[in-house]
Amino acid sequence: MPGTPTENNYHLSISGLSVEFRHEGGVFKAVRDISFSLKKGSTLGIVGESGSGKSITSLAIMRLIPHPQGRISQGKIDFFENGKAINILDLKEPEMRSWRGKRISMIFQEPMTSLNPAYRCGGQVMENILQHEKVSKKIARERTIQLFNEVQLPRPAEIFKSYPHQLSGGQKQRVMIAMAIACNPEILIADEPTTALDVTVQKTILQLLKSLQLKYNMSLIFISHDLGVIAEIADEVVVMYKGEIVEKGNIKEIFTNPKHPYTQGLLACRPPLDRRPRKLSVIADYVSGKAVTGDFISNAERAEQHRKYYSKAPLLKAENLSSHFISKRSFLGKPLEVVKAVDDVSLEVYAGETLGLVGESGCGKTTLGRTLLRLKDPTSGKVFYGERELTRLNSGELRKMRKKIQIIFQDPYSSLNPRLTAGLAILEPMQVHGLHGTDKIRKSKTLELLKKVGLEESHFYRYPHEFSGGQRQRICIARALAVDPEFIVCDESVSALDVSVQAQVLNLLNDLKSEYGFTYIFISHDLSVVKFMSDRMLVMRNGRVQETGEADQVYGKPQSEYTRMLIDAIPKGIQ
Repeated sequence: MPGTPTENNYHLSISGLSVEFRHEGGVFKAVRDISFSLKKGSTLGIVGESGSGKSITSLAIMRLIPHPQGRISQGKIDFFENGKAINILDLKEPEMRSWRGKRISMIFQEPMTSLNPAYRCGGQVMENILQHEKVSKKIARERTIQLFNEVQLPRPAEIFKSYPHQLSGGQKQRVMIAMAIACNPEILIADEPTTALDVTVQKTILQLLKSLQLKYNMSLIFISHDLGVIAEIADEVVVMYKGEIVEKGNIKEIFTNPKHPYTQGLLACRPPLDRRPRKLSVIADYVSGKAVTGDFISNAERAEQHRKYYSKAPLLKAENLSSHFISKRSFLGKPLEVVKAVDDVSLEVYAGETLGLVGESGCGKTTLGRTLLRLKDPTSGKVFYGERELTRLNSGELRKMRKKIQIIFQDPYSSLNPRLTAGLAILEPMQVHGLHGTDKIRKSKTLELLKKVGLEESHFYRYPHEFSGGQRQRICIARALAVDPEFIVCDESVSALDVSVQAQVLNLLNDLKSEYGFTYIFISHDLSVVKFMSDRMLVMRNGRVQETGEADQVYGKPQSEYTRMLIDAIPKGIQ
């Protein structure tokens, strides 16, 4: 990057930084000899996959590396004040505590775990103000409500008194932003602040950060695994891979002419919006030097495939399906408020196709998926699978039907039993349904499935916490396949994964569909992913269907204003 870090236009300079962690097997170097600088008032993007060292770098700047297992083994982190460099690593802990939240602040990656569930949101933001500012509780409260207004939270006075679990993901993230800017920091670090958020919420968070940066004249470090998101907000970018910086420079240069194979792979593994590749590119191909050639599905080939799908009767059909939740009851238990999560929805799914279900959080798509499978009983309406009406089946009949219809849940960690090894988690459904006779044969089948989803036989004996997010999702896919299903609901099954791991899982799902003839309902808030995966697309909002049709047509010529808004919110990168 041009310029020298001692000039007055720089805010922060990191040189030769290394961070290591001790474990039973020795020492793991999470960050290795990295150097970069942050200009005053600018935004620096740090991009890379999970494990690349980007979050560890941000924790090092905040001096939050857990001790004694972790330590900053070498390097300098210079903060520039009036042209003079202050090495943050030389500050004593009491002094560093006064810096955190005041001079350098951070928005942590997961708002649900970063906010204390036992305390109200307003009190948590007030605590930061009272710690750094000599003001009364009344002024701190007024300042907090003002901040909630600034970060565009609805009903600030009510949210002040709300607990984190009462807010949506986007609202929790806004509370975290309010907490981070409460004391007007000079540098703000945003660690994956939009991961797993709807594209529309993501867009508003990015716009919000930009406006707050201008208002408070902050310098911003924005961390993400998605170069498309980085391109929306950053001026310069640092690309990290396995703890090292492999490329850095102006965002436009990196986007239009990436030099390093890893950067090229990061850019290539997002589903393209203008073409339909047979397979998504994966980073491993670029890093290993394999030739990456584009193989795309033609419109004629796609049309012929659809003709075959839609010439038959639908495999699954919903008629006027509704699913309501009681959100408030009286003292005597009488329902006072009802949320219409699914409101009079009718749809058809044909054998072999993938029906994409897209919409923002809270639109009812997950509830619809679960109601179709009778994981939640409908309030009204009918669901047919073939000739059988699922809504009329008793528990015994429904249990037998579970063999044909499966679901891959959104969070692979919480949907796996932490006390069961990966192998036993996959083997258990075979035991429940009495498949394959003996456990010896079931184990053999499990080892086949592990291999099928790209895992190893040795993974049979490992527990969920020993796997990465992408590997856990593969275990959940193998578990769904264990009972030889015909129909699978994929509920946000790639939303929290790195773009490169996401590409691998999407390719795997398509390969399995081709091999076994599966029928999918693919649920996601990411319209670009749904477009890539789907034959037809159904757009939901507030429990109702806004639009449905062939996926390319819905994307290319949206009929509803809401669909156009979702499309406009997709990060487009450098135009």
